[in-house]
Amino acid sequence: MAASKPVEAAAVVAAAPSSGSGVGGGGGTAGPGTGGLPRWQLALAVGAPLLLGAGAVYLWSRQRRRREAGGRGDATGLKRNSERKTPEGRASPALGSGHPEGSGAHLEMNSLDRAQAAKNKGNKYFKAGKYEQAIQCYTEAISLCPTEKNVDLSTFYQNRAAAFEQLQKWKEVVQDCTKAVELNPKYVKALFRRAKAHEKLDNKKECLEDVTAVCILEGFQNQQSMLLADKVLKLLGKEKAKEKYKNREPLMPSPQFIKSYFSSFTDDIISQPMLKGEKSDEDKDKEGEALEVKENSGYLKAKQYMEEENYDKIISECSKEIDAQGKYMAEALLLRATFYLLIGNANAAKPDLDKVISLKEANVKLRANALIKRGSMYMQQQQPLLSTQDFNMAADIDPQNADVYHHRGQLKILLDQVEEAVTDFDECIRLRPESALAQAQKCFALYRQAYTGNNSSQIQAAMKGFEEVIKKFPRCAEGYALYAQALTDQQQFGKADEMYDKCIDLEPDNATTYVHKGLLQLQWKQDLDRGLELISKAIEIDNKCDFAYETMGTIEVQRGNMEKAIDMFNKAINLAKSEMEMAHLYSLCDAAHAQTEVAKKYGLKPPTL
Repeated sequence: MAASKPVEAAAVVAAAPSSGSGVGGGGGTAGPGTGGLPRWQLALAVGAPLLLGAGAVYLWSRQRRRREAGGRGDATGLKRNSERKTPEGRASPALGSGHPEGSGAHLEMNSLDRAQAAKNKGNKYFKAGKYEQAIQCYTEAISLCPTEKNVDLSTFYQNRAAAFEQLQKWKEVVQDCTKAVELNPKYVKALFRRAKAHEKLDNKKECLEDVTAVCILEGFQNQQSMLLADKVLKLLGKEKAKEKYKNREPLMPSPQFIKSYFSSFTDDIISQPMLKGEKSDEDKDKEGEALEVKENSGYLKAKQYMEEENYDKIISECSKEIDAQGKYMAEALLLRATFYLLIGNANAAKPDLDKVISLKEANVKLRANALIKRGSMYMQQQQPLLSTQDFNMAADIDPQNADVYHHRGQLKILLDQVEEAVTDFDECIRLRPESALAQAQKCFALYRQAYTGNNSSQIQAAMKGFEEVIKKFPRCAEGYALYAQALTDQQQFGKADEMYDKCIDLEPDNATTYVHKGLLQLQWKQDLDRGLELISKAIEIDNKCDFAYETMGTIEVQRGNMEKAIDMFNKAINLAKSEMEMAHLYSLCDAAHAQTEVAKKYGLKPPTL
């Protein structure tokens, strides 16, 4: 994983994966500021307060006290957390009250009274579980109701839909709810009942549009509608990602990303510079010029391309070594697998990793590295048990390998096993005392534990630890980045901004730092222009930074610019490195699409930035 680009704990347990690279387990970790809500809500709940969490914008939604279900339904059917199963009723007005006998108003009241009486009778049948009789009564109410009484008529249709729902007649539910919504466009009960019927009919797009309208009308306070929206967005995202990922064109990440990824390993043979014996004497004196390897080896040629940052040729050269069953076949398998992971082709990477792991005669460092990378791949695929097994096996076969403990520590953080993570980071530091990255991440793990436990003395101790790390390792950009996240959580925005500036001084071509700094401007100063300027700078530096496109899309949703948001999400989708990450991005894109449709149909627009 690229340095300074944190991953999220939510990626392990929810459908929304990390916006980090996710290919190697390196890089940062989730910030305590991570909200418990799925990030698709950010593409809907526009105008909510912004937080800088683990490298993305998050909602911080305080749940209001839920109102008890019950009482009579209002014109919108807006009841917090009610089951929405019962039909609606209201007291019928007294016959002819307030109207002179024989007047038109009296006749109208009589017809409405009769409709209400039929409805009330239907409600009794409904409560008794006699749904066919209830439907007959509601049908009678509909036929009796004056056509200009939109609210009453919409209630009768919605009640009949409730009875059809009990009989699992989903098409009829949709038809009656549609009538109800046509008469009363902001009728929450009818919209939600139609959403559930669309779900049963596997009409995911229509379901999403209806539940989006419900979420907006309810102010995102009803758990039922939130859960349905989350469910359908995940299903849509997975469906689209499965098809898209299967046919996607492999895309090499930026050179900065690749170098950051390899920098998270210290015991990785394949990422080390070429050895003296692998170069010709003439080439050793040609500083800055292309090297020519002494042997006719595809692997050594691939290593040469690595040094030249000519990454697109590496897989093909490794394949030559493997096909020839050359001297460096194990190394070539591992290097090829690594670049398959980097371009997001886990299916091609796994057989190569499996083979390296099974080669008992291979260098133990190669096998351990393959286990780390396969374990990280499993974690990205939400298979934590397989991931844990691989990391544990790597520790068994190469107990002195610092990379094992460093990357397993990050796995433990993702699994919320912070104490075990700290133990692993300590072992990594024992083996490599100069590992600045492990020391910074240990501080962050301790900070996160203190933050979630609301332990102020431990928070202060962790913050002091960050100060010691950046003092001891002033060239470690990751230390400043993680410290900045902790400072942001503590609302020490000015100092956090200084830490991001330090990161930029050390790594001016690291696009993700600009994104973090841009988000900080939004939270700290509500400076939208400056925030967007910094995120645009990130895209200028690295036009393959999916994190920047995703964040830009999220902010454009907040601004109400749905078309631009969708364009940003689509760019991020094309850069996604895993099917799971792609599914998450599709969920954001679909949420924005749904909001656009809801705005067109019902004029519903949440407040914008």
